[in-house]
Amino acid sequence: MNKIETPIRDLYILEPKVFRDDRGYFAELFNQQKFNDLGFSYQFVQDNQSCSTYGVIRGLHYQLAPYAQTKLVRAVRGKILDVAVDLRKESPTFGKWFGVELSEDNLLQLLIPRGFAHGFSVLSDSAIVHYKCDNFYHPQSERGINFNDPFLNIDWQIPVDKAIVSPKDRMWPTFDKADMNFY
Repeated sequence: MNKIETPIRDLYILEPKVFRDDRGYFAELFNQQKFNDLGFSYQFVQDNQSCSTYGVIRGLHYQLAPYAQTKLVRAVRGKILDVAVDLRKESPTFGKWFGVELSEDNLLQLLIPRGFAHGFSVLSDSAIVHYKCDNFYHPQSERGINFNDPFLNIDWQIPVDKAIVSPKDRMWPTFDKADMNFY
């Protein structure tokens, strides 16, 4: 597995080694020992999966410390734009976002550490998204930032009239009013 740096410290793309032939492919998507060998010490405790249709935008979600979650995200089926926003107030990239296309074809994964908001948009007819978390879901610490925040100005690669966003995600505050406790 290759560890690919992004412009934001501690945010990585992971690229598995893929063995392809005329039958298809084989890829080892997660191996705790190899993950540790890359310098990561996260221990995942929960796996989540969602299925969405084209135009769905989920996010931007996070949990406050000490219930924050590191996530390892991949697209099992289809294609998504996966987005992480740095919420660490002392980080030089505080308030910056990074997005990467994850798909069933490229098998890339995005490792999003604690202190980031996360969201994705579905770019294919449908998508199944799977992610591992290093902390359990804690409803009382759940927070979010509005997907359409003008400061962040995220290009979700979905036309506005085709975006499908839950009422809950439409209600999250803007970045400047969001509750954050990361440093």
